[in-house]
Amino acid sequence: MPTRRTLLASALSTTLLAACASAPSMPSMQQRPPIVFVHGNGDSAALWQTTVWRFESNGWPRDRLFAFDQPVPLARENDAVAQPGRSSTADSMAFLKAEVERVRQTTGADKVILIGNSRGGNTIRNYIQNGGGDQVVSHAVLGGNPAHGIWAIPGYNEGSEFSALSPFLRQLNAPKGPNGDEATPGVQWLTLRSDRNDKYAQPDGTWIGMPGKPTNVGYDGPALKGATNLVLAGADHRETSFSPAAFDATWRFLTGSAPRTLQAEPEAVIALSGRVTGLGLDPLKPASGNFANNLPIAGARVTVFAVDGNTGARRGNAAWDSAVGSDGSWGPFVAEARTAYELVVSAPGYATTHVYRSPFPRSSTLINLRPERIAPADQDAKSLVIFTRPRGYFDAQRDKMRFDGLSTLPGVPARGAGVASSKLKLTNEAQRSVTAEFNGERTAGLSWPLAQGHVSVLELTF
Repeated sequence: MPTRRTLLASALSTTLLAACASAPSMPSMQQRPPIVFVHGNGDSAALWQTTVWRFESNGWPRDRLFAFDQPVPLARENDAVAQPGRSSTADSMAFLKAEVERVRQTTGADKVILIGNSRGGNTIRNYIQNGGGDQVVSHAVLGGNPAHGIWAIPGYNEGSEFSALSPFLRQLNAPKGPNGDEATPGVQWLTLRSDRNDKYAQPDGTWIGMPGKPTNVGYDGPALKGATNLVLAGADHRETSFSPAAFDATWRFLTGSAPRTLQAEPEAVIALSGRVTGLGLDPLKPASGNFANNLPIAGARVTVFAVDGNTGARRGNAAWDSAVGSDGSWGPFVAEARTAYELVVSAPGYATTHVYRSPFPRSSTLINLRPERIAPADQDAKSLVIFTRPRGYFDAQRDKMRFDGLSTLPGVPARGAGVASSKLKLTNEAQRSVTAEFNGERTAGLSWPLAQGHVSVLELTF
């Protein structure tokens, strides 16, 4: 008997193919329009790495796929009030508009496709509706976009772009065209949302620090009138964009056919590069270093070691070592297939960060690295190991996970998918192997002494 997941997938495929049946046919593979990927709040282009791999593996030309870093990706608390280290909706729209024009000039294409996650969907909608994007965008795909806000609470931070009562969202959602649509006419729209597992589309205020208080926003908050709206059962906020199911839905919407594969097909030659960016200091809490940004760090360096995939132990001398460019760029480094790596990032004012990654199946220019700062609450540890999943969250009820032998991950709640990292504070600084597993993906690394300014990060790819 087919599983519920299989039935849902079949229904999704049928719905998408029906929705695309009357759409204009997509050009041949080499003439595919460029795709511009737009990341979310506080994130970087690196989150699109696996999505780009899937597009490439299905034949979309690599030189027609573009993911960029917004320099200051965090939204202001009040969109109308300037705030250090944060960007307004107007800032985000202007940056996207400039990037789209650069892509059009580079490729010679008249129109582009925009794909965005979370806040990136706000930026895409704003650009298409208010920045002239309706003239140059053919398709827009929004995953986990808080289209109707994360909250709609009268008197509570109504100036935030994430409030359904904000001037920004009110004008975006105002009826448009003869059918009173929320989606701007002239562009083909797809929204992807979770059934009830998106932390930012919840009727209860738990994830905004108000447990038990109604947000007045439903699970269907990301859906838009005038768009094709699809549900990915069980998906968390980030998986609405970065999961295999999200790619499958997106590919079908864009092409009208099923993708050949949902995997990242291996390449014979693997070249890796990316950027090193920092953590800005919150002027109100300078010790916390909690302002993620995509600005380059002066004086940063990246060193790469091949390691034993089972233990994280180094296999000889450094395979690559270089100072980071003034724009934050590092690489390219030619990696060996089926080889696990340790990427060491050192920079003034940061902990020396040892990032352990499982083998890379394909080349990527999106191996972005952010060195860690040691939070005051962690300074009592002898060694600190962080297990992180950038393209999704940990869900104790849904996922099969282990961290250094623990089935209950430190800091991960028993219910809900809203935490993407777990910290292990070791009481002994003696170096040893630490492993982490998540739904079949496994990575291993070594602990390093915190007193000497070192932190280990075990980073999942999928």
